[in-house]
Amino acid sequence: MDHTDLHAMDDDESPVMKTIKGATMGLAAGSIWGTIVATWYDVPRVERHVALPGLVRTLKMCGNFGLTFAAVGGLYIGVEQLVQKQRMKRDYVNGAVGAFVAGATVYGYRGKSIQTALTAGSLLACTSALLDIGGRTTRVDNGKEYYPYTTEKRPNVN
Repeated sequence: MDHTDLHAMDDDESPVMKTIKGATMGLAAGSIWGTIVATWYDVPRVERHVALPGLVRTLKMCGNFGLTFAAVGGLYIGVEQLVQKQRMKRDYVNGAVGAFVAGATVYGYRGKSIQTALTAGSLLACTSALLDIGGRTTRVDNGKEYYPYTTEKRPNVN
């Protein structure tokens, strides 16, 4: 491995790193959401060979939601980066294609039907396109730079 390969691995903006970050964030968000959903259900009765049925059920839900969100996040970012590289453009189409593939693949597989795949993919693609077209930001760049300190010297008080 030469020096350029090591530099490429350190780049935080590489498509591979973005995909890993998307999957990791999906895993974290899905695990948190799985915990929230698990609290909405009744705790199961004590079973004979399960020491902590509530904890086991909560961990299973965290894992299921975490893996689903990680798959969606990783596929979305990965496909978006591939489409961006092929098209040589950065616009809403890249995200829409990534969202469609992620939704259709993950939720289509879970729902075990083509109709579910097409519906989930289309809904995620529309959501992604709307967010990208809308700018998905709360700040407006007015060209000014703000510093937490002043650049002027204080008057000398004696």
